[in-house]
Amino acid sequence: MANSSSGMAVDDECKLKFLELKAKRIYRFIVFKIEEKIQQVTIEKLGSPEETYDDFSSSLPADECRYAVFDFDFTTDENCQKSKIFFIAWAPETSRVRSKMLYASSKDRFKRELDGIQVELQATDPSEMSIDIIRGRAL
Repeated sequence: MANSSSGMAVDDECKLKFLELKAKRIYRFIVFKIEEKIQQVTIEKLGSPEETYDDFSSSLPADECRYAVFDFDFTTDENCQKSKIFFIAWAPETSRVRSKMLYASSKDRFKRELDGIQVELQATDPSEMSIDIIRGRAL
């Protein structure tokens, strides 16, 4: 279960809830946290389908790293309803260096567990993941 290069395990609940977000669309977003003491990625918050992008971005701590997925609904220029699943690696400048290194070294392994991510974004500041940037990357 744990990966020898990063030593990080992924809680099965993370994969299960991601599949529910992807297939059943019962969540708008999921925020994941690395529990350093047990060396495992766990779920910190599940966002209901009614929640907005602002609800999502305000659920990311200002000074701690997180992984997150967001199911973004949008309309194309051809007036087609679409959605894309974003993976966001949140690593604010003010977070601990050790935490940033841990999240960076575990990211690819964790992302591989979540089959169906369409766009990846890395952000160190809220402006790097504004709704305009999300919309631009989705189209």
